[in-house]
Amino acid sequence: MNKFQAWIGAKGVGSILILALLLLVVFPLVFDIFRLNLVGKYLTYGFVAIGLVMLWGYGGVLSLGQGVFFGLGGYAMAMFLKLEASDPVSTKIQSTPGIPDFMDWNQLTALPLWWKPFEHLPFALFAVVAVPTLLAFVIGYAMFKRRVGGVYFAIITQAVALILTVLIIGQQGYTGGVNGMTDLKTLLGWDIRTDGAKYVLYYVCALMLLGTIVLCAWIQRSKLGTLLLAMRDKEDRVRFSGYDVAMFKVFVFCLAAALSGIGGALFTLQVGFMSPSFVGIVPSIEMVIFAAVGGRMSLVGAVYGALLVNFGKTYFSESFPDLWLFLMAALFIGVTMAFPEGLAGVWTQKVLPWWRRNQAQRRAVREALARDAATPADTVPPRAAAKAAAPALSGQSA
Repeated sequence: MNKFQAWIGAKGVGSILILALLLLVVFPLVFDIFRLNLVGKYLTYGFVAIGLVMLWGYGGVLSLGQGVFFGLGGYAMAMFLKLEASDPVSTKIQSTPGIPDFMDWNQLTALPLWWKPFEHLPFALFAVVAVPTLLAFVIGYAMFKRRVGGVYFAIITQAVALILTVLIIGQQGYTGGVNGMTDLKTLLGWDIRTDGAKYVLYYVCALMLLGTIVLCAWIQRSKLGTLLLAMRDKEDRVRFSGYDVAMFKVFVFCLAAALSGIGGALFTLQVGFMSPSFVGIVPSIEMVIFAAVGGRMSLVGAVYGALLVNFGKTYFSESFPDLWLFLMAALFIGVTMAFPEGLAGVWTQKVLPWWRRNQAQRRAVREALARDAATPADTVPPRAAAKAAAPALSGQSA
């Protein structure tokens, strides 16, 4: 049993199991379907936060434009859902039946050619991952090969987020404009608005998130994870050792983009719409806050950070509609000042040491009592046994 407990603690399996218990058992039992659907929405941001742990925490590259990849994944899924909802029967009152309503409002008379592949779900699922990854590769290769990093890279990613937001809003006839893509109803004929569908989508999102944590934890423990840490701390030494640092950065940037795209697609399914309000600079900075609050070196902590910040956002906006922005800022500033390592730092620096001290004290008491019980009563008086155990107990408490 002790070996099993040691294995769980050494591999970090315990924290994943606790998170799995919360997501798969506790939350579905405690929350009604409305709140559970909100939790499912929050978990989609967990994919972005995990990607930032890999990119920022392990790779040392801060991106302030992850909303771009989140939005691209969400729009890829929304395009398929919108086309399915725009069949000729459902759109017979339009001037041009069979195309999305926002295209008809903008006087388009035919479906654009680049929309047609999204009529097929396999292509849409492929695009959810491929489109964000391709854009990340282009940006990363262009920047990292020229050794652009630090603050300059963060500003460039912000600029990309702003450009994409303006592009989506400006091309209203093709993207839905500022309103985005709404009224998404079915997935291959399956109504995603029912309570049963929301339960299924929640569990799909939770299981995929746990699988993502396991995958990223495996990468962290591999040679690649070691190189990412070395690259973050001593980039020049890694470069002088013969490794192509730029391509390592491109890889981890593409990984974070792919995870963000998956989160965006699941968000579209959970919420039923996608708009440019999830693509710009503000949501991108909020996504960095998720990772910072949870702990930028902890995969599980990033998920807790996304849950905590979004729970706070919902609670403050419902209870204090005039002050919730100030309260959210106070929450972020307070957490980062009190716990620089985030929630994960509280666990590793406060909770775990206290637990280990407590376990060591209990073990010392049990051993002292066992020795006392094994010694004949006429050989060692009880007071002598108590005095013999006192130094061990005082040493453990110190």
